[in-house]
Amino acid sequence: MITLSQATLRRGARALLEDASFTIHAGWHVGVVGRNGTGKSTLFAAVLGEIHPDRGEIGVQKGLAIATVAQETPALPDAAIEYALDGDAELRQLERRLAEAEQAHDAERIGAIHERLNNIGGYAARARAARLLDGLGFAPETQERPVASFSGGWRMRLNLARALMCRSDLLLLDEPTNHLDLDAVIWLQDWLRQYPGTLLVISHDREFLDAVTSHTLHLENCRATLYTGNYSQFERTRAEQMALQSATYAKQQRQVAHLQAFINRFKAKATKATQAQSRVKQLERMQLVAPAHADSEFSFEFPAPERLPSPLLRFDEVSAGYPGTPILQHLKVHLAPGERIGLLGPNGAGKSTLVRSLAGELPPLSGKVMRDPYLRIGYFAQHQLEQLDARASPILHLRRLDPKASEQSLRDFLGGFNFRGDRAFEAIAPFSGGEKARLALALVVYQKPNLLLLDEPTNHLDLDMRHALETALMDYAGAVVLVSHDRHLLSSTCDTLWLVADGRCSEFDGDLADYARWLAGRAGAPPAAAKDGERLSAKDQRRAAADQRELLRPLKDAVKKLDTRMAKLRQQLAAMEQKLHDPAVYEAGKAGELAALLKQQGELKKQLEQAEGQWLEASEKLEALGVG
Repeated sequence: MITLSQATLRRGARALLEDASFTIHAGWHVGVVGRNGTGKSTLFAAVLGEIHPDRGEIGVQKGLAIATVAQETPALPDAAIEYALDGDAELRQLERRLAEAEQAHDAERIGAIHERLNNIGGYAARARAARLLDGLGFAPETQERPVASFSGGWRMRLNLARALMCRSDLLLLDEPTNHLDLDAVIWLQDWLRQYPGTLLVISHDREFLDAVTSHTLHLENCRATLYTGNYSQFERTRAEQMALQSATYAKQQRQVAHLQAFINRFKAKATKATQAQSRVKQLERMQLVAPAHADSEFSFEFPAPERLPSPLLRFDEVSAGYPGTPILQHLKVHLAPGERIGLLGPNGAGKSTLVRSLAGELPPLSGKVMRDPYLRIGYFAQHQLEQLDARASPILHLRRLDPKASEQSLRDFLGGFNFRGDRAFEAIAPFSGGEKARLALALVVYQKPNLLLLDEPTNHLDLDMRHALETALMDYAGAVVLVSHDRHLLSSTCDTLWLVADGRCSEFDGDLADYARWLAGRAGAPPAAAKDGERLSAKDQRRAAADQRELLRPLKDAVKKLDTRMAKLRQQLAAMEQKLHDPAVYEAGKAGELAALLKQQGELKKQLEQAEGQWLEASEKLEALGVG
């Protein structure tokens, strides 16, 4: 289906692949892996015919229906579900032809078109699109919202839905899990397992790759090597190959010893809990894969916190959320050094609300909060990259945190995150998403926190950097609360799982496989009803209805207010973008005015992101209470 023969691909003067040869056959599910900058996305562009090889040949079977995810989404007025339906190009073409035939009263054409619509499942297409959107986290009431009303991350989900809607022979996915939460990742994984066509997927999520791929294409040092098997099988094969190379053997053995010491320490504490046993197995497996990362460019440790008081933080009967809109209630939290907590829960259930409350960004609506005077929080938020100063260098970012530190100590620290040489002194504006994510994480690590709050820290990080983070967390002395769609990171670093759902937070008795089953059962569960033999009196029904209305009123009011606020923010952003389209603002001598406009634009985008997050949480809370 896809063949490369002695192909060389370049970006500018730089060769990414040289004399690469391999064949991908129909029906294969191939994980494309390699460090950032090795040519994975360039290979996709070549398969799509957007670029051509400098030497050699790239052959793609003719007549294939190819689906891929667009990287940009215009601010369209179309409803989200209509945008997803546009992914089926033949369906849309048949709909247009049917309208023309009906207008012309051409019975023969009408009959032929209806027959084709029936053959391609056109009459069920809208239901199929709704299921896709639901699986990707769009509540039913949001599916009719205009595309323009969604933030960037949600528009990327719409682009993914549109690609999956296409009845394709070949599906190309570049980091499809980056903008998804764990629930959506599990759903997408199950969908791709059933995909009958050929799949090429770039991902840094090893559990996801293991679940959906049958082959692995590894890009490294301008070479492309095709392996049979999923990511774990590839990693073991590569580790065995690397173990034979004497130059890396000593480093490999140090890494193995480091992991084994942690396994031994954890085994001594392990209980009969499913999660504990699952974690031990995961860590034992890590001994086999450590050599595959022995030549990683990343190596860092969390500096020892200055103090480790216990407890670090305590919530007693806390209600968390926004004024008039409680999201979580009766929270009882006790965090002590050494605890490793992974947060699970459906999309919009309040995981980020809990993390923001722990961080102190959201004051409690009620209840008691105790924070130790020596509590020092390291908080990596979902939108942490937006807080970086695009005009500052990595070393300047650190200098602002620690003005007295020597330049050499700052450079040494940044070297562990692969900001070496002149790179440490360059403005970060042109940096990739992965580089910015590494810098944001480095800033959190540098502050010597005794409580780490990590909300999706792995977005944009490649597998080597994720492995470095995982290893560093093992020796971290403080407490960790982690939200992540990377199941390998969750299972290998978290001792305890908490479930955030239905306005509560409680310990989850099980592992991530149990959580996937819990999600599946929840999706198919019927609505709550009275127990067999019970029947509510009319008076009790009226009282229950009144209680329900009282519970829903603040949520409905909040949704209405947030709708108004989002509309105003979008108007302000549109006006700001109009100003930025004026060539005069880019004239010499107007740098200050341009900087001010860009800053205002960034602040407005941040406010809109926050308002949309609050809107989604409140809307999904309503849905959970039975309001569609």
